[in-house]
Amino acid sequence: MLALTSLLACQQKVQTLEEKAAEIHQKVLTVDTHTDTPWDLLHPGFDLSERHDYKKDRSRVDLPRMREGGLDAVFMASFVGQGERTDSAYLKAFDKCMEQIDSIHSHVEARPEEAGIGTTPDDAYQLEKEGKRTIYIGIENGYPIGHDLKNIKVFYNKGARYITLCHTRNNHICDSSTDSTEYNGLSSFGEEVVAEMNRLGIMVDVSHISDSSFYDVINVSKTPVIASHSCSRAICDHPRNLNDDMLRTLAENNGVIQMCILSDYVKSPKPYPERDSAFQAIREKYNFFKDLSDEQEKMARKEWHLADSLFPRELATVSDMVDHIDHIVEVAGIDHVGIGTDFDGGGGLADCVDVSQMGNITLELVRRGYTEDEIQKIWGGNIMRVMGEVQDFSEKGKS
Repeated sequence: MLALTSLLACQQKVQTLEEKAAEIHQKVLTVDTHTDTPWDLLHPGFDLSERHDYKKDRSRVDLPRMREGGLDAVFMASFVGQGERTDSAYLKAFDKCMEQIDSIHSHVEARPEEAGIGTTPDDAYQLEKEGKRTIYIGIENGYPIGHDLKNIKVFYNKGARYITLCHTRNNHICDSSTDSTEYNGLSSFGEEVVAEMNRLGIMVDVSHISDSSFYDVINVSKTPVIASHSCSRAICDHPRNLNDDMLRTLAENNGVIQMCILSDYVKSPKPYPERDSAFQAIREKYNFFKDLSDEQEKMARKEWHLADSLFPRELATVSDMVDHIDHIVEVAGIDHVGIGTDFDGGGGLADCVDVSQMGNITLELVRRGYTEDEIQKIWGGNIMRVMGEVQDFSEKGKS
């Protein structure tokens, strides 16, 4: 009888914890700073207002699942892979970037009763009150800027509020974390790019850039910077992640690192040579995804997803992900961490497969003793603060 009473008490405790987490998750503004959903938006027949099934079409984000998962706002990134640095290639990259941005506008503006485009922090809070989702726009890889700083203003006018300076390879702006040293940081043009982003009120995103590039950006930028989808290198040793000195420097800059949930950056994967060989074969077949036609990109994406299904990896968990948050809070402080999933670009955990399961992150935070105020900062408060400071700097410069 005593054992039964103890069991019932434990069950009641778990239920109370879940209810508390659900209540907090509903109350706070929740923001995801990085998804690659525009790739899906360009697919014929894809409807952002319809609920999709990840197992069927590999889609992780749509408006119904955002509502289910209690996600109030998301930055959808217009991504263009690094290609040749020629005038014609820059023009093609610009057009591809604009096509994705236009697709975000068309999908959202066709559903004004469900969502709206956001350009300021206030937009998310207002739309949340109206029961609507906020869609912000980011740009992943500064490659489409070309050599023309005026393009940054074009992107700003179309609603872009951050630019990830580079991707997996070096570009004309800076060195990448996963490429060889070319400039040993920012190029001279890259310094101009950062200055122009500061002037306009666009957040500078340091995810993907090299360590030297990171420190150069910190020295050049007049505003706080963000890492829109990165993790802690001390917890998972990958060059894409930030080491402890970078975390402390980011805190001194008053910036924020948004936790990525792409499994390989959360927890070092176990050896899986069959999977590695399959993906390497696809990379080689499609010229390492450089200078592909639209049709080739679709085929490459399809084959990549097929290989992922045939050779499924063991995914990290939400608990593994919150280990990173714990460490970042210890090193940089509670005011300098947020969440940027990288959904539709590789992000996803065993117990957070798509946006409908975002509440599992809040539940784990509550389990570990984070308060409602701390969870509010992690989920949206910190990134909204940085966004506001970046825009305030711009406005002061214009006055």
